[in-house]
Amino acid sequence: MKSKFLLFAVFVLLPLGLMQAQEKNSAQNWPDRTVLPIEAYQKTGKIEPNIKDSDPIEWPKEISAPEGAPNVLLILIDDVGFGATSTFGGPVPTPNFDALAKNGLQYNRFHTTAVCSPSRAALITGRNHHTAATGIIMEFSTPYPGYNSLVPKSVATIGKILTDNGYGTSWFGKNHNVPDWQSTPAGPFYLWPTGLGFEYFYGFLGADAHQFRPSLIEGTKPIDPYLVDGKVDPDYILDKDLANHAIKWIQTQKAVSPNKPFFAYYTPGTAHAPHQAPKEWIAKFKGKFDQGFDKQRIATYENQKKLGIIPKDAKLAPTPDDYQKWDALSPNMKKGCCP
Repeated sequence: MKSKFLLFAVFVLLPLGLMQAQEKNSAQNWPDRTVLPIEAYQKTGKIEPNIKDSDPIEWPKEISAPEGAPNVLLILIDDVGFGATSTFGGPVPTPNFDALAKNGLQYNRFHTTAVCSPSRAALITGRNHHTAATGIIMEFSTPYPGYNSLVPKSVATIGKILTDNGYGTSWFGKNHNVPDWQSTPAGPFYLWPTGLGFEYFYGFLGADAHQFRPSLIEGTKPIDPYLVDGKVDPDYILDKDLANHAIKWIQTQKAVSPNKPFFAYYTPGTAHAPHQAPKEWIAKFKGKFDQGFDKQRIATYENQKKLGIIPKDAKLAPTPDDYQKWDALSPNMKKGCCP
C-alpha cells in the first residue's frame, strides 16, 4: 500500500516540476518575435476549488512593441516620377518633403515593378511580387502561379507583422491589392487591408478614385464621404479628407496610448488618373509648365546634378524617335486635350 502511494506521488510531482521548468523557460524567452502570432504570457498561480484558498494570478502579459520602436508614416504616391518633386530636383514644390530630406536621408535608387499592384504588393510584404501572387494588376490577373492575385497566407504584410508586435496600424487611400472579384461588400474580406493585418482602413480598393465624388471604404463598409445630410458638399476633395482622417487617427493613437508606436500607410490617388485638382491649385500653377516636357526633362536633369542627386557625369538618355516631341503637338494636345 505504501509503495503504491509513493508511486502516485512521483507521478504527480514530476509533471508539476516539468510545468515549473516550462514556465521559467517561457518567462525567459517571452516574447519570441520570430513566430507570429505571439501568445500572451501568464504566470501560473495557485488555483484551488475555493477562491479564498487561491493565490492571486497575474494578468496575462500582452505583447507590446520593443522599447524605443519608432513611429512610421509610409507615403506612396502613384505615377510621380523620380524627378517630379522639388526634393529630387523637380518642378513640383514639396516643402515638407524638402524639410524631411534636409534632416534625414535621400535615396536615389528604388526598384519598381513598373505597374501599380505589383509594386504595392512588393512594398507591403517585402517579397518579390510574384511570390505575393501579384505579377500584374488585379484586373488583369490570370490563373497562372504568381499572377492570380490571391496573396498566400504564408506571405505576411508589414501591417500583420507590426500589429502582432504591438503596433497600431492603419492604411489610408489607395489599395488596388484586392482580387477584382472580391472587391464587393459581400467579401470575402481576408485580402482587404483589415484582413491583411491592418487595424484600420479608410480608402478605395481599385486603381483610381474621383477626387470630388469618391466611393470609399471604411474598414469593410462602403461610404460616400462627400454627402452631408444627404447633400453633396461642394468643397469636398479626397486629398484633404484622407489627410484629415490620417491626422485624426494618429492623434487618437497618441492621446489614448502615447507609448504605443504607430505605422500609418498613406497612399493618396493624387497624381493618378483622373487628374483633378481644386481650381485654386490650377490657377496657382497656370503657365508653370508651358515650356513642355522636353525642356522640363533637361531642366530637372541639370538640377539633379547641382543637388548631387545624380552623378556629375550622368548622361541623359535620348528620347526615342517614336515618342512625340512637345513642339510637334497641337495647341489642344499641349493642354491635355484632343488633337
